[in-house]
Amino acid sequence: MFTSIAGRAVVVTGGTRGIGKGIASVFARNGAKVLITARACSSSAAAADTPGEVSFVLADVASREDCRRMAAIAQERLGGIDVLCANAGIFPDGRLEDLTEDDLDRVFGTNLKGTVLSVQACLPALAASGRGRVVLTSSITGPITGYPGWTHYGASKAGQLGFMRTAAIELAPKGITVNAVLPGNIVTEGLDELGAQYTAAMTSAIPMGRLGTVDEIGYAALFLATDEAAYITGQTIVVDGGQVLPESPDAMAAITE
Repeated sequence: MFTSIAGRAVVVTGGTRGIGKGIASVFARNGAKVLITARACSSSAAAADTPGEVSFVLADVASREDCRRMAAIAQERLGGIDVLCANAGIFPDGRLEDLTEDDLDRVFGTNLKGTVLSVQACLPALAASGRGRVVLTSSITGPITGYPGWTHYGASKAGQLGFMRTAAIELAPKGITVNAVLPGNIVTEGLDELGAQYTAAMTSAIPMGRLGTVDEIGYAALFLATDEAAYITGQTIVVDGGQVLPESPDAMAAITE
């Protein structure tokens, strides 16, 4: 039985939809006090849709000022910060030869720079907690696999893991762990936007024969935030139904014969 995380203060960036909303919901349902962020005002309704003690703050993680304000509001509303789930991310499609500087700045600004700024802003409160946890939402795309149209996204997600490893070393003396969850294909609004053909192709490549749920990512993040995970830092958990395991489509065909 894991030690309860009830009453702990949790910040989830990009927590109003998709995986972020799933992470926030899992923590809230397990008794945590949760602050979720997003860049759009209309997303505040997501806090009301999530069961448990959840509130919303408008913040763009690509802005240092917004991240500092987010951390200050979290301490004011929640009484501190025990866990930061740096989840905010975007994944616009774009072929390498067509990418502009603006495309790169937008993706790197949110996915990579936003991760660094979020962690920096929350550091004093995480250290004061005495059991600070940072959980990054990376991806299998970039660190393990590639997919056409996502060179900038893959680079940003691989970059998160480079950041994680050194941050884990630097923050260990403060009692803060830094780990990452690497989702595969998860049922979200964003996946729906990629179309039925993409979804069917991805499902056929997964040994478990289905897409993942946001709760399954949320519970991986929850584990990394527990007292029982206090000696785990600088590590990754792949949650993908075995998608990265087959060495070729022939391997998948063999298990259906």
